Amino acid sequence: MTSRPTKKRKLTPPQSDDEIAPRKSKSKVQKSFLVNAANWDLEQDYEARARKGKKKDKENTRLPLKLPGGRVQHVSAPKDDLRPDESDDEWLEGSEDGSDDEEVDEKAAKSKPEIPEHQQILEAKEELAKIALMLNESPEENPGAFKALAKIGQSTIPTIQKLTLATQLAVYKDVIPGYRIRPAEDGPEEKLSKEVRTTRTYEQSLVSGYQAYVKDLAGYAKAGRHHTGGDQSQSTASVAIMCACNLLNAVPHFNFRVDLTKILVGKLSTRRVDADWKKCIEALETLFQEDEEGRPAFEAVSLLSKMMKSKEYQVDEGVVNLFLHLRLLSHFSVSASKDTVDRTDGADGKKPKSKREFRTKKQRKQMKEQKALQKDMDQADALVSHEERDRMEGETLKLVFGTYFRVLKQRVPHLMGAVLEGLAKYAHLINQDFFGDLLEALKDLIRHSDASEDEEEEEQKEDDTEDAPVRNTSREALLCTTTAFALLAGQDAHNARADLHLDLSFFTAHLYQGLLPLSLNPDLELGARSLHLPDPDQPGSSRPATASKNKVNLQTTTVLLVRCLTAALLPPWHARSVPPLRLAAFAKQLSTAALHVPERSARAVLALLADVAAAPGAGGSRVAALWNTEERRGDGAFNPRAPALEAANPFAATVWEGEILRRHYCPHVRDAVAAVERGVAAAHR
Repeated sequence: MTSRPTKKRKLTPPQSDDEIAPRKSKSKVQKSFLVNAANWDLEQDYEARARKGKKKDKENTRLPLKLPGGRVQHVSAPKDDLRPDESDDEWLEGSEDGSDDEEVDEKAAKSKPEIPEHQQILEAKEELAKIALMLNESPEENPGAFKALAKIGQSTIPTIQKLTLATQLAVYKDVIPGYRIRPAEDGPEEKLSKEVRTTRTYEQSLVSGYQAYVKDLAGYAKAGRHHTGGDQSQSTASVAIMCACNLLNAVPHFNFRVDLTKILVGKLSTRRVDADWKKCIEALETLFQEDEEGRPAFEAVSLLSKMMKSKEYQVDEGVVNLFLHLRLLSHFSVSASKDTVDRTDGADGKKPKSKREFRTKKQRKQMKEQKALQKDMDQADALVSHEERDRMEGETLKLVFGTYFRVLKQRVPHLMGAVLEGLAKYAHLINQDFFGDLLEALKDLIRHSDASEDEEEEEQKEDDTEDAPVRNTSREALLCTTTAFALLAGQDAHNARADLHLDLSFFTAHLYQGLLPLSLNPDLELGARSLHLPDPDQPGSSRPATASKNKVNLQTTTVLLVRCLTAALLPPWHARSVPPLRLAAFAKQLSTAALHVPERSARAVLALLADVAAAPGAGGSRVAALWNTEERRGDGAFNPRAPALEAANPFAATVWEGEILRRHYCPHVRDAVAAVERGVAAAHR
């Protein structure tokens, strides 16, 4: 019997490390699953899970079909037909498919929680402080922070807008460099180092962010000027104007200077004087006084002149007074030397051959490259040559005189004083060819002011409105006289007055006739910034103490009067050219006026008489007869109201007013009278 073969047992091969690893990982996952299962909230997960309800079978509106074999077949309607029918109103209104989406969006917006306004302001403050700190520490590494600042300012909350504007102001004042950034050229790409590329990227982002910031300032200022946003818009506009003023004074060399100036000029175009208007005036005054380049002042004057012309010069006089702060050709007032002439090294500015140094071709090439590099550096540092500055100041002067002459031609009442003040200051810069025409215009102004003075007084009595401009004709006449004498003294025109046909006798006669009325003026020593109490004798004067509406704010009437008298009685070019008749007539009239004017004005008038008595050329001896009762050089009677000096007959009178002035209550006035008498006595010997 054959034996059964032994059954061999299969042995499993030994397990490798790769097969053991998955089992171990599975066991770890299972163990972690069992450990974390205790922390699960199964009830909450079950509550949040969507419930499955039984779907209701929708009603089939199709009729059954009977087939040819007699079998009935039920037809089911397509899914599109099972939706509910629209109502007639919805069909007529033409409901769109996107209406459901809009409703969903509205519900989502309503369900989104609204952050309180104070919380938004607090978050905006923190974000602004964070971005500003980043820019302050390393601005070149964060070029995108400028756009982030502007994005925060897009909020509809006015407080956040104002905070953003103020933060941007502080940031840009710190990071703006001391040079003007030129626009990037679109030429062929250059191989640049990493540092240069980083710097250019930062500069372009700075310029673009600054431009957007200036546009925002202009938009806010315009909205406040047109009252389009109420009180909140007005407050935001005030902050925008303040930022524009600070930027214009802090970085006048940087880009978009014209845009900043337009913001200020737009505010000055309104005749409503408020705190923002005064800020703009102060900013432009500072710009004019600190301008050493010439171009910023030229751009501002150009915008101001265009604005005044478009407004037909119906602007506040403070805008015209801005021209008095210009640094116009200050170095031109110094005359050149008459003995020596500054010459260049050669006839054409080149050195002679004897003084030339020998240089090799390589040295000449290096010098040429060095000159080109220095030229680029000068442009980068904004170094303007003296010739360029003189040219810009000359163009500015043309715009200023053009504005002055247009106002004189149109005779704008409330600007006449300011224009005449400017002409008196810059008279030495006017071309001599225009002297005759300007003097005739000044004469017409004096005649017109005298003729319209009575008419304006009657109109003011009829119309007692507070905003009505008050025209001070006496100040305008004094300014016309000062301008006329300044024309002759400024450019040595007195030497050619015969050829130019310049006659100032009209101005001298008008000054003499106006001495007595001016001495009775109660506002003789008050300027526009002085406070005036209401007149108790005037029934319509019920306003509180306010600033006087004098049309020139820089000098009082007494100062203008002394300037005119000094120019007429003590000309700087030749004191002996003044006739004795004029000296005697003015000495007698001034002595009478000293009795009526206030203390300071009396001291000024008597000091002028003392200068006349001590003037070179025996000025005191020519008028000494007025102080001596026993010596009379004229017959007849003295006429203080004579239309001409020749008809006044001053030598027929005596200066008896000196006896009364000796007993004046002020000791300084008594000393001034004694000084006049000592000068006359010394000259008479």
